[in-house]
Formats: sequence, structure tokens, C-alpha cells
Amino acid sequence: MSTKVTVLGLGSMGTALAGAFLAAGHRTTVWNRTAGKAAALVEKGAAEAPDAAAAVAASPLVVVCLATYDTVHEVLDPLVGDLAGRTVVNLTSGAPEQAAEAARWAEEHGFRYLDGAIMTTPPGVGNPDFMFLYSGSPEALAEHRATLAALGDPVDLGTDVTLASLYDTALLGLMWSTLTGWAHGVALVGTDGEGKAAAFTAVAGRWMRAVEFFMNTYAPQADARSYPGDDATLDVHLAAIGHLAHASEARGVASGLPELFERLVKRGVDAGHGGDSWGRLVEFVRAEGRA
Repeated sequence: MSTKVTVLGLGSMGTALAGAFLAAGHRTTVWNRTAGKAAALVEKGAAEAPDAAAAVAASPLVVVCLATYDTVHEVLDPLVGDLAGRTVVNLTSGAPEQAAEAARWAEEHGFRYLDGAIMTTPPGVGNPDFMFLYSGSPEALAEHRATLAALGDPVDLGTDVTLASLYDTALLGLMWSTLTGWAHGVALVGTDGEGKAAAFTAVAGRWMRAVEFFMNTYAPQADARSYPGDDATLDVHLAAIGHLAHASEARGVASGLPELFERLVKRGVDAGHGGDSWGRLVEFVRAEGRA
């Protein structure tokens, strides 16, 4: 079903968002603070608004993708009267505290607010295999879910408006950790002259399915704060990390990962939890240092 949507901000991501709405048949209005970025979208059927006020007035759903939350306020603070009764979906990257402040600001001025996180790069926008995380107004998400699905799979994280930002940050940390581990692995198997990145990555992709299984095993343990070591204990992991450290040193591979793993696991072992599962380490990375 065709609906009206406005996109504020036409950087590479904002342009991809507007393009996905157009591809899905939605009547899309666009605006950018710097002129000249809308031509290609206009050729595809977008309407370019002359100013932010006209862009907001054009649609009940306003999707914002700007550089910072401060920029969002610079653009929208003068227009809060026009926003009343509308829904703002903020896909601007920021901190959880900024999301909470923005939600209070929206409530004060009578419009609905969703904070969102884009879990892909611009080429992935429009692909339902990629997630868009949303937190905040459940009524807003329910009303506009079908429209937002044009961007990617809409994942509802609930009414705590800070969760989209928190999940975004945590998931990026997981991505960086995984990609650094991949880089270490490519370097490790390639230094003997036999391994190639593509060959290693094919095997690594299959291994990641097992890693997902491990996470699903340890997640209930972390929720219950009980970590039975009935698969592989921290003692076992610590010994295996020693092999990784030795192989890395012998081949001149120095990412710092083996040392990081060893320090963290040794904290658990030294605290008397050598017989527990890897999930026990959640307790050793908590801010308050509980163990």
C-alpha cells in the first residue's frame, strides 16, 4: 500500500533510505540541508521539498537521518508545532541518553517518536535480510511497520527508547570482535603460504553457526547467573588459548587477541570458576566487576 513518507537528510544512508521507500512504491518527499543531492531521487519519483518545514508538512511519517542528534534538533526544534500529531523515526546514530532526551522532547510537543538503528551499510538498505532496530512508541511502530519494512526487517525492541542505540553499539562491538578474529585467523593460516583468505572464510562461515549455538547455550545461563561447565570449562579454554598464543607468536601474528582472551579467562579461573562455562565471563565484564 502506498503511503506518504518524508526523509530528512540525504547523505549516503539517507539517500539509500529514500530510494528504498521509492522502490516500494511509497510517495516520498526528501529534503537536505545542502542543496543538490536530490536530483537522482527526483528522477525516480521523489518530491524535493524547498525547506524542512515543507518536508515535514508533506507526510505523517518523518524519517530523520542526519549527522548528529544536535543537528536533528537544529532542524526540527523550530518545527515542533508542525510535528504535532506526526511520527518521527530517528535513524541518526547517537547515545542512549540522547535517545531518552529526544523521546521526552517529542512527548512535550505532542508527536510520537521512535529511535532506530540501521544494522547495515547503504547497499543493504531495502534488503529484508538486514535488520532495522526500533524502540519507543509501540503505537507508532504498529501503524508504520509496513512502510518501514521497505527499509529492512523492522525489529521491535520495546518501549524503552534507549534500547535501539544500546543494541546498535553492542552489536557493532560483536561485529568488530568477530572481524578482528577473522583478520587474525586469515593472517594465521596464511603465513605458512598455504592458506588463502577465501578458503579460510568458507570454513569460518560454517564455524560461525556453531558459535551461534554456543551463544544460545550461554544466554540462559547469563540470565540465570548460573554457569555449569558441562560443555567446555574455562580451564579447557585457557589451555586452548595457550595454543593460539603459541601459533600466533611463532608466525609473527600480533593482533593482541590471544593476550586479551588469556587475561579475561584467567580472571575467571583465578577467582575459582575454572570449572564453569564461558558464559561465566559475562560476570567479569560487568561495569561493577561482579563475579
